[in-house]
Amino acid sequence: METSLHTPVLLAPAVRGLAIRPAGRYVDGTFGRGGHSRAILDALDPQGRLLAMDRDPAAAQAAAALEQDPRFAFRQGCFSSMADRVRQHWPGDGRVDGVLLDLGVSSPQLGAPERGFSFQQDGPLDMRMDPGAGIPASEWLNRAPEQAIADVIYRYGEERFSRRIARAIVAARQVEPLTRTRQLAELVRRAVPRVEPGRHPATRTFQALRIHVNDELAELRTWLETVPGILRASARLVVISFHSLEDRLVKRAFQGRSDRPRLPRGLPVAAEPRPAPFRIIGKALRADADECRRNPRARSAVLRIAEYQP
Repeated sequence: METSLHTPVLLAPAVRGLAIRPAGRYVDGTFGRGGHSRAILDALDPQGRLLAMDRDPAAAQAAAALEQDPRFAFRQGCFSSMADRVRQHWPGDGRVDGVLLDLGVSSPQLGAPERGFSFQQDGPLDMRMDPGAGIPASEWLNRAPEQAIADVIYRYGEERFSRRIARAIVAARQVEPLTRTRQLAELVRRAVPRVEPGRHPATRTFQALRIHVNDELAELRTWLETVPGILRASARLVVISFHSLEDRLVKRAFQGRSDRPRLPRGLPVAAEPRPAPFRIIGKALRADADECRRNPRARSAVLRIAEYQP
């Protein structure tokens, strides 16, 4: 059973980074259990508005507690669809003064064995942010080619023993299907010859499968490409990421650099590079030692802030 207990990471600096205008419009693209949304609402006056989004149905249930506030609205869906949702919610002038994203998996999701995100508790090997969409991790693992499994674990988990793990998965599923989180965690533990101190050997594999199942990096790329279309001048973007793949995409986008392949120099079809539409605000922020002690999830968090300059 999922618990609603969740401590937002970098709460104060994230909300401060939005430079909230009390009568402005804001979007919380990853509502989770509402910690950031509540803090944003505290900074708004009666004319201010907040639209929250999340693809997790449990987040929609948590949002019901705020829906009596006329300044607040919730829409279930992926943050990659934010531009369309904002234009539908505020037709005519579908532009906002700031957007916040807190990427990754939340503590309540990790603490719910039935969601399949954690190797620390036994549950179905699911890992979907929205259990009603896509296929569970177990279904993909039990039918994907060995090379595809190795590629996913290496690319999204940065796991150097990805081939060993993929080989072990394919061998194990020939005996019985992989259906449980603890079953996979134990398989990975046996396959990995050397373990990083203080880290469970299945950490990188579970991260990689979750990213793949939820298409998380494609979601983030789409958001980064489309969000400028709904921003007012001087609007703030605040993004909290939890692994280097996410953070690299955010950093490059804020700097005006694309992660997509570039054409060779000198080709007549190559477009002139456009100046970055963002001004980076301060340096990347990390949680201090006190927050990391209180909330271990904060140890890997990186917060970046940018201001839109059309």
